[in-house]
Formats: sequence, C-alpha cells, structure tokens
Amino acid sequence: MTQSRVVITGTGAFSPCGAGADALWRAAKDGVSAAQQVHFDAIADQKVTLAAPIPAQLYDAHADIVRPRMQDRVTGFALIAAAEAVAQAGLSEDDFGDDCGVIVGSGLGGAETIDTNYMRFAAHTYGATAPRLDAMSVPKIMANAAASWISMTWGARGPLYCNSTACSSASQSIGLAYQLVRSGAMTRCITGGTEACIVPGVFRVWELLRVLSPDACRPFSRDRNGMMLGEGAGILIVETLEAARARGAEPLAEIVGYGTTSDAGDLLRPDPVGAAGAVTRALADAGLTPDDIGYVNAHGTATVANDLSETAAMRQVFGGAFDALAVSSTKPVHGHALGAAGALETIITLHSLRAHLAPPSGNFSEIDPAIGFAPVTGAPRGYAQDFALTNSFAFGGINAALILGSATRL
Repeated sequence: MTQSRVVITGTGAFSPCGAGADALWRAAKDGVSAAQQVHFDAIADQKVTLAAPIPAQLYDAHADIVRPRMQDRVTGFALIAAAEAVAQAGLSEDDFGDDCGVIVGSGLGGAETIDTNYMRFAAHTYGATAPRLDAMSVPKIMANAAASWISMTWGARGPLYCNSTACSSASQSIGLAYQLVRSGAMTRCITGGTEACIVPGVFRVWELLRVLSPDACRPFSRDRNGMMLGEGAGILIVETLEAARARGAEPLAEIVGYGTTSDAGDLLRPDPVGAAGAVTRALADAGLTPDDIGYVNAHGTATVANDLSETAAMRQVFGGAFDALAVSSTKPVHGHALGAAGALETIITLHSLRAHLAPPSGNFSEIDPAIGFAPVTGAPRGYAQDFALTNSFAFGGINAALILGSATRL
C-alpha cells in the first residue's frame, strides 16, 4: 500500500515560557528558565517550592478563547495552543470535517477541578461551611475534554482519541496521528498534549514521591536531585505533503519515524532495553541509521534513575558515536509537563531542526561518571544533519520516540 509523506504545517504552544511556539523556542534556545517559587496554602508542611507554572494573568489574557464555566484549565491550555497551530497552518473551514482527526493526550485531565472539588467535599464532610461542588465537574475532569473541545471548536469530525499514557501521552498522540495520516486513513490531524497539573493536591503527591528537586533541575549532571514540575499544552497540525501543497501551505518539518514500546516490567523504574527499542523502531520506521541524527531532545527528567537509564539506552543505539552527539534536555526551561511534555519538546525539536541548533541543557555542572557524557550546555550548538530525535519515557514502562526531518528535504 502506498504511504503518504507526513508534514507539520502548524504549531501552537502555551507554556510557562509564554504564549506561542516562538516564545517556547526562544526560551529553550537562550536557556531562559520559567522556574519560580510556588507556595500552596493548602500544604501545611510544603518542602519543595520549585515549579514552572503558567501565570494566572497569562491564562486570563485569553478569555476570548476559553470558557471557564465549562472547561478546566487543561482544556483552556489546549484550545489556546490549537488556535495558534490552526492559524499558522492556514486552515479554513473546508479543511476540517470528516478527513480531520483529533488526537490530544493528557496524563491527568482536569486536575484543578478534581483538586477544588476534593477540598470542598472535605470541608463539607467535616462540618465547615463550604461552597457547593461544581455541577460541571464531570465534563471538566474527563481526560478527553480537551480533544473533544478542539473537535467541536473547529468541526473536525474524524476519529478522536485521547492517549493517557503518563509522560508519553503527547508523543504517542503525535505518533498515532502520523500513522493515521501516513496510512491514508486521514488527510490531517490536530494532535499534541495538554496538562494543567500545578495544583496543591497533585504537587503534594509528586513531592511525596521524592522525585522533585528543591533547588534546580539538572539533567544528566552528577549533582542532579530531581525534576521540576511544569504544565502547558503543545498542538501540531500534521497532514499529508500532498494536501499541504494543494493548499499552498508551508511544511515546517516532516515526521519521518515513530517507535513505541512497553517495558512490561517495573511500573516506576525505567528499563534501558525498552527505551532503546523505541528509538530503534523509530529509526527503522524512518529508514535511517544513527549517524543520520544530528540532535537528540532527551526525556532528561534529572532524576537519578531516568537519566542513567536513558543514557544507557542511547549508548545501545548510537554506540561510540553517542559522545559526539548533540544531546540536551529542555526541562530546566519549561519544566516536566507530564502529558504535554512530548508535544512541547517536539515543537522545540522542530525549531531546533529549522535552525540547525541544539538548545542547551540547563544547570549542568559536572559529568556523572556513571553516565559519562556532558549534554549541550551554556549556548546552542550547531549541527549539520537533517534529522532530529525526541524521546518520551513514562511511568508504566511506556517509551515513545519521534524523528523529524528538515523541510528543506521536501
């Protein structure tokens, strides 16, 4: 069966770095972190205060797009990002309909609505005066709310999916959209991920897992001590190259490979064999060799276990060439946005490929002998190859890898 080439014609981002994909890329390229101190009145003994939230005033500035009475912030973030992606792609009303699918992932769904309702329910249960629970809670909480609102807003009547696979949700969503479009099942898809998770209850349980850094996110550094929680949304328009050319749309990049695997092992501890398998499958899908890759946007959470496992996986795939490869994690800039992370990082990878610049990995101070390499630090590093890889690895043993190709090849 003939397969279509799949291109990205629009991107949208709403992140702690600001509104817009350009704002996200500038922050990543320049190493400008959105980290700040957050304090929750509901957490009496909060020990970790570092996070990368989206400021309330930034969200409130998009009141013309969101409907707070009907939508949790997780949906609002996605709609803001989708509006940018649709506009950049130059899509008209006729470009949606039955041949446009929506695949937008989320790890948690409506976290703010859940958190607020639990607080109100507890207050009511224990005798204090409390506001009534939100009657619209169910449609605000459900994980597919963002995907459904995008479908309704633009009239996309093709298949609608919501991958909820923890930190790989967005990357698997983009990979599935790529497969649907490549196979001819869809002409285009609106895809990506969204998460609005910096609320007291969610933050507290992440703190209790002892994986949050109290001072700085330092991927791959010897003194790394945990991740920084972030939030946001990244949305992409993917379509056949033929459809893009017929509309006169400019392809920003091509999706050339996707691989995903399951460790089928420990729920929380990553397995380098599974991660390496996802990357190997993506390379095979793209018909590429490891030497073709110029930049790797690493999952790079800055937890002890993830960075060690990911490095072992990359060494399995790239062998002796790994040490010279441009590798970085941008999570010190925008935080770990869980179900949205893969989409934000795919957008950064796309911009990296267009500029042939690998953005720096923040806060790196010293090579860990157990890892044995230094990521790109300080300033962006140029590279010549026309392909870049982005990794997403999730609790539950889920691995996803996406490979983008430069639009100059088309």
